[in-house]
Amino acid sequence: MSLAKPWRDLDRSTVGSAPDRYALYELGDADGDTVGFGTGVLRDELKEALAYGDAPKVRWELAESADHAERLLADHTD
Repeated sequence: MSLAKPWRDLDRSTVGSAPDRYALYELGDADGDTVGFGTGVLRDELKEALAYGDAPKVRWELAESADHAERLLADHTD
């Protein structure tokens, strides 16, 4: 199930303004279709996704901890 958040362009500006906190993030293609989910420290994860060209769009939900991010992932991928 996709996150109920608006898509953002995955670019340097988005990465630079992303919180340095744990999160569940969703990557999307140019049409807004989900191509994958991940968890981790958001800014670090987005830097990597941008560097590897994983997807042009992203959205996320912040978490309180790594465990919380993993629970969010489980909720959205069941």
